[in-house]
Amino acid sequence: MLEKIKDFLDFLSLEKGSPPNTLIAYRNDLAQFARFLNERDALEVKSWDEVDKDMIIAYILYLKEREYAASTVARKVAAAKSFFHFLVTEELIKDDPTATLDSPKVKKQLPKAISAEDVGLLLAEPAKRSTPKALRDKAMLELMYATGMRATELVELDIDDVNLPSTCVRVIGKGDKERIIPIHSRAVNAIETYLRKGRLQLLKDLEEKALFLNPRGRRLTRQGLWLIIKHYVKQAGLDPNITPHTLRHSFATHMLESREATLVDVQQFLGHANIATTQIYTRVTSKHKRQVYDEAHPRAK
Repeated sequence: MLEKIKDFLDFLSLEKGSPPNTLIAYRNDLAQFARFLNERDALEVKSWDEVDKDMIIAYILYLKEREYAASTVARKVAAAKSFFHFLVTEELIKDDPTATLDSPKVKKQLPKAISAEDVGLLLAEPAKRSTPKALRDKAMLELMYATGMRATELVELDIDDVNLPSTCVRVIGKGDKERIIPIHSRAVNAIETYLRKGRLQLLKDLEEKALFLNPRGRRLTRQGLWLIIKHYVKQAGLDPNITPHTLRHSFATHMLESREATLVDVQQFLGHANIATTQIYTRVTSKHKRQVYDEAHPRAK
């Protein structure tokens, strides 16, 4: 049974070009499902064509009994659906046991944004030093908050992607879709300073195209960015749950609150394929306004 999982992963890698993180998640989820089938004597499953819908439902109940998060259960079911679809397509099994299986519903949480004041505190932290790394960090944080780009998009930027004279940045998002995002003068100044005084100090190879470099002169990783932000969050005394994605949420929320951009503008800035995804921020801004009103007008006890 594990051999078929390997075939599926090879298909995702070679034919679909799935990223490593996706392959790792699918491998772990499907291996867990296979163990579940093999360890339950009552099922007596020897091959994937013996698996039926009831067995998959039993697996879902098994996950819920162990208090897996709804989002995790949904992801594992999605992995199973993709896997069985592959087996049917490749004519390795006749029927897809997940064909009529409903995916577990996951309640969408509102994106968490921080206040403009807290963003200011965070952006002020790297400005307290003038080392090459601090200049880099200042430019990164300013650029993230100025554009709402994803962490992966930020670390994948090359020098040529930033057009400072035109005050814009070219971003390659999901599905290799390109978008051009304007950047304000504060972010432009931070990037200019980093390029003049910071990046040259970090640079080891003149052929390196990456905009943001680590101390070894190579492209900064997503994990590296996460650790950098965690460091400044701690230094600023802010909520430790703040992540790179928090700046993306805050950008969208604040743009809509201040009416500096329309919903369509924000959709384009964030690279959302569907405006319905962007509309969730209208709920965030409404919730924030209610909180501000309640704080200003406490109810009489």
